[in-house]
Amino acid sequence: GNNQTEIICSEQKPTALLGIGFVLVGPSVLLLLKSTWKFFFKSATRPSKKTIFWVLCVEFLVALGAAVLTIVAMPHFDIVTNVMILNSVSILSAVFQVVAECLAKERKRLIMLPVCSIFLTVTGYMFFAISYLVFESSLEINISIGLAIIGTICVSVNWWENYSMLFAVPFLEDISRDIAQSRNVVCIISSLMRILVTSAVVGAYVPLSGREWKSVKLVFETVVVSLVAIQIASSALCRWFGVVACKMHALRRSFVLPMYLASITVLAVFFVPTAVRLPKSNQTSTFFETFQPNSSDEWLHLMLTDAVRTLNTRDIMVHKKTGGLACLGCSALSWWLGLMLSTVYIWYLKIHRIERTQDLFVRRMYEGAFLEQSMLLNTRFEIRKRIKEKKVFLCATMWHETYDEMMKIIISMFRLDKYRPKTDKQSDVEFEFHIYFDDAFKDVNNGKHANEYAEIINPPVISIINTPYGGRLEYTLPKGNLMMVHLKDKTLIRHKKRWSDKIMYLYYILGWRLNRQYFEEFEAGKELDSLKERLKVSDRENTYILALDGDTDFQPSAVMLLIDRLNLYAEVGAACGRIHPTGTGPMVWYQKFEYAVGHWLQKTAEHVFGCVLCSPGCFSLFRGAALMDDNIMKRYTTKSSEASHYVQYDQGEDRWLCTLLLQQGLRDFKEFYNQRRRWGPSTMANTIDLLGSGGLTSQRNSSISKLYILYQIISMAASILGPATISLGLAIVPPTVYLILCFKLKSDTQIKIAAIMSVFYAFLMAGTILSIIGDLVKQNTFLTPSGLFLISMVVLYIFTAALHPQEFSLVIYGLLYFLCIPSGYLLLAIYSIVNMNNVTWGTRETGSQAKTTAVDTIKKKVMNATCCKCPCVESEDLKRNNAAETAKLDGETNFWIELQKKYLEPLKENKEQQEKVADDLRELRNKVTFAFFFCNALWLVATFFLQAIGDFVSIKIPKVYPNGTYDPTEVFSIDPIALMFLLTFASLLLVQFAAMLYHRIYTLIHFVAYADTEIKSYRKQSHRSHQVSQWITHKMMTF
Repeated sequence: GNNQTEIICSEQKPTALLGIGFVLVGPSVLLLLKSTWKFFFKSATRPSKKTIFWVLCVEFLVALGAAVLTIVAMPHFDIVTNVMILNSVSILSAVFQVVAECLAKERKRLIMLPVCSIFLTVTGYMFFAISYLVFESSLEINISIGLAIIGTICVSVNWWENYSMLFAVPFLEDISRDIAQSRNVVCIISSLMRILVTSAVVGAYVPLSGREWKSVKLVFETVVVSLVAIQIASSALCRWFGVVACKMHALRRSFVLPMYLASITVLAVFFVPTAVRLPKSNQTSTFFETFQPNSSDEWLHLMLTDAVRTLNTRDIMVHKKTGGLACLGCSALSWWLGLMLSTVYIWYLKIHRIERTQDLFVRRMYEGAFLEQSMLLNTRFEIRKRIKEKKVFLCATMWHETYDEMMKIIISMFRLDKYRPKTDKQSDVEFEFHIYFDDAFKDVNNGKHANEYAEIINPPVISIINTPYGGRLEYTLPKGNLMMVHLKDKTLIRHKKRWSDKIMYLYYILGWRLNRQYFEEFEAGKELDSLKERLKVSDRENTYILALDGDTDFQPSAVMLLIDRLNLYAEVGAACGRIHPTGTGPMVWYQKFEYAVGHWLQKTAEHVFGCVLCSPGCFSLFRGAALMDDNIMKRYTTKSSEASHYVQYDQGEDRWLCTLLLQQGLRDFKEFYNQRRRWGPSTMANTIDLLGSGGLTSQRNSSISKLYILYQIISMAASILGPATISLGLAIVPPTVYLILCFKLKSDTQIKIAAIMSVFYAFLMAGTILSIIGDLVKQNTFLTPSGLFLISMVVLYIFTAALHPQEFSLVIYGLLYFLCIPSGYLLLAIYSIVNMNNVTWGTRETGSQAKTTAVDTIKKKVMNATCCKCPCVESEDLKRNNAAETAKLDGETNFWIELQKKYLEPLKENKEQQEKVADDLRELRNKVTFAFFFCNALWLVATFFLQAIGDFVSIKIPKVYPNGTYDPTEVFSIDPIALMFLLTFASLLLVQFAAMLYHRIYTLIHFVAYADTEIKSYRKQSHRSHQVSQWITHKMMTF
């Protein structure tokens, strides 16, 4: 758009100015779309009137300054001035830094750096004015100089929010907080204001400059539209990569240095290439009017030539005026150094291991005409501090685990103890280990002994404590972390996992351990309000609970990555890790691929579009503050009184706990079926409960939108209609017969029949897959509905596995997974629904005996030591320690007694109540079974009806060959319902695949940041240990 360029003739100048306007409003349009999406599907908090007024005023100034600078003033200047004057938008940021440092109680930075930046920027303005006013003065140029300086100052107001909290001005602090809470609405308002102001400036300037809009109709016939599209796309990508570089802790080498060198590089691109030959002065106009580039190289040559021409046509270049050239160079250098000095604080920013974009940058979007300058000035002046030390309680529940299984969790705890020693004063997290043994005692000669499962635990005992629930063993691990083993007596404490495990350790850790200190201070006379605030700010927010199973094997890095997620998102209540089933055999292989697909696609889609609906209890991290809400803890202790409660509360306690959080802000075929018999109905009950309160949940939880609720409804509908869909493709009679048998036969017999049918169905699935492949060969094309579906499924899973290189080998089990689809989605669904009235656990009910050969030695050594309530304890030291500890823990004993009376007292068996519950469960089973299979029957009838009608309603798809040709005489027919289901299922997969790609990118960012910080920390720790060992060795040698 420069007045001296000839690549675009004067008649097309309005088109170029319109293109500049598009570049200016491009980021605003992107921000408007992003903020509107978040407004409807995330947070819709409205700002106050004074905030709206302030935002409108600031955005008006910034948009007006940017438009006047780039559209009105810059077309009159040369390429060097236009590139380097953009650096002067840092002037007010430097002023704000000086003011902030003067008002600060303690100066943290050198105040001379921003002072020098102000001086250099002002000096640059002076040299800039001299180079034009003295050597090339004209009225138009003089006005443009004034507009350029005023425009850059107006633009520099843009980053006021970066320093607003440092001025100690209540008005600005209130507005900043209000903007942070209502960011979506503020961004919508600011985007609209910028679009309107920029449009007004462009629309008014063209007629005022004596040009007409009639040439704009040629906009798509010129190079302008291509340049605009390239600029917007490349700027957006540059901004994204800059954010990624900061999150990956490549702040200096991949963000600051490239941004500093951007202006210099642009000028070098124009001036360094010696191949660029300037057109002769007498060829200027005719050359550009007649020359038609035929390739991209010619276009590049033409644009470089045209840009350089803006400098070479200046009088100071034509007549070689040294003073003017010196002023031009000094102004460019001054502005560049001024930008560097005003943003040098970025070089020393201390970024946490994982950061949110909003914690790194003040504004959500970049500036179209000031990309590198806006990225630098938008970087936060101070990264928000976090309370470093977190307390993590690892709570593992055990019940009838074998020796090998128990050793997995014990070794994992020792591994974590070594990874984060308690003795390390610079540690960012403190760990405490708790193991809860359910049903840990057996009767021996009218006394209580630890049973064969509890005897396996054998670290050196520090203390043995009698407790109202049984007993507790306390150990100090080698690196100083504390481990407690809670041995529970089922005659003293309520049975079942939800009561004796989760409620027990939730109330003990979050109720007693966190509140005890504040309760004692309250009794000492401290104010209640101040104690509540301290508890909320310090302990509750910085206490996490890691739920584990007794056979979980985990690495320290997995725990630290979960902690990072909760540290990053204060509103997140729980985070779960990737679960890998262990073992061998067909059922384990099936579960390995099933778990992989669930995490790769389903859970990532839930994470990206909303919230993960279930954090499995075998490896999930919970935030203490989220669990301590009365709507969570109190309701989680609800005793099952209705038939639906037994299904929703007791059969899937992990999912129910996650449902409450969301609403408030295996080894063999038998065990596999019994486990899924619990999980299936519970999952359905909790999901329906969540969907039923979807409107209220979306209001309370900003991560759950109505669109996400719709996604879950479609997923639930696909799950419900899964049995009928599989029956249509294979056979209808066998599952119908199995459904009838499930009502008549015992559970074990049902499982045996299902196992036999699964084998036959596997052969049938293999035949179906081979028949599809044979049909593709016969038809000489793979572009058929069944062929496209099969091939796309295989390609999607292989590509997804390829993006998880450490788990790529799991695709081997994908064939088994496909063969077992009828068993997992048809027979298992029938078995689960029909047996939902069976609320027993189903797995480890009697428990397999621990390996006696592995524990014989342990029994001889620790049988007496692990007996908590029997006089067979022989060690007098342990007896004295036990008595001393009991005397010190009177308050804790009272806590357990009260908790036991209120929530954990064993339930009295009432035959009449049990019979009533059994009848209610059967009635609930009958209702759910009828509704479930009635929906499947309707689906079957509708499909058969459409197939019977035939060609009248079927959709004709022409036969297309791989080379692109098609045969009009041959078509494929598909009924509308089948096509609808196919498209719906394919759409779900594509949505999940897109979410997986997004999740993979940000997982890579997190992993790189974690590896960088952890490796550095480990090296420092190793270096300190090495120095200490050298010092000790030196002292010993000296001695």
